[in-house]
Amino acid sequence: MEWLIWGGVALTLAGVALLAYCIIAALKAKKLGGSDEEIRARLQKVVALNLVALLISAMGLGAVTIGIILG
Repeated sequence: MEWLIWGGVALTLAGVALLAYCIIAALKAKKLGGSDEEIRARLQKVVALNLVALLISAMGLGAVTIGIILG
């Protein structure tokens, strides 16, 4: 089950990296300014990406947990 653990670690790290990107993108969207609607449109894209990143991280952590239990 070692492959399941390392695969889960890779998924978790990819999710965390994507979360870091979301943080940077949100800060950049606020810094660029513009009208409220423009900022809201940029942040809505970031929110969708943020949810995907959380899902990837959760799947990775689940895989690690299952790998540890089965291993």
